[in-house]
Amino acid sequence: MTENTVRASRPSSRVFPPWSLLAAGVVAGGLLGGAYGVLTPPSYTATSYVIAVPVNKADTASAQGFAQAYGRVATQLAVLGDAQVWAGVPVKTLQSSVQTETSPDAPMVAVSATSPHRLQAADMANAVARSLIRHANYTKADTNVELLQFSRALKPVAATSASSKVTGLVGASAGGLLGALVLLVRPRRRVEEAAVQASVPGPAVAADAHGQL
Repeated sequence: MTENTVRASRPSSRVFPPWSLLAAGVVAGGLLGGAYGVLTPPSYTATSYVIAVPVNKADTASAQGFAQAYGRVATQLAVLGDAQVWAGVPVKTLQSSVQTETSPDAPMVAVSATSPHRLQAADMANAVARSLIRHANYTKADTNVELLQFSRALKPVAATSASSKVTGLVGASAGGLLGALVLLVRPRRRVEEAAVQASVPGPAVAADAHGQL
């Protein structure tokens, strides 16, 4: 076996610098994340606030406790069933779009709704808040707590979903992390390939030495 034959038998592969994988991951992730942000429609969130008020000389602690309870039942089917009429959307849409939040310091319930349409987000939040007030006040004679509208939801001005710049940065970070993980695996493969290539010229050298003898 001649030296030319040995060179021809070796696999010809172009070796890229290690940082190229990291750069490729960052670029690819940034492009994918940016495309996701551009192609995904923006979403808007509107929030309506209701407040629990004690009546008939009830203490404020009871109002605080009922506010917590009303926050949990606001997304139940009984409340959403009436709200769908005023919101003009099905119950399933309200179940997936409406969230509530209560405060440990104030007897207040925040009803938030998210939608691709600004006006629809406000309509859903106000509809659920209105339905919650109606259901809560059915029993105010027994609970001594009345639920009132504190602030109506307005049509949101800015989108609450992430912009294409943010999704691009997230994608670039994820791509860079993936590229870094690949770099951690590559050194072992390079050492194994170098060991195999170093062992190939051995027989050729031995054959040439035998021919000279």
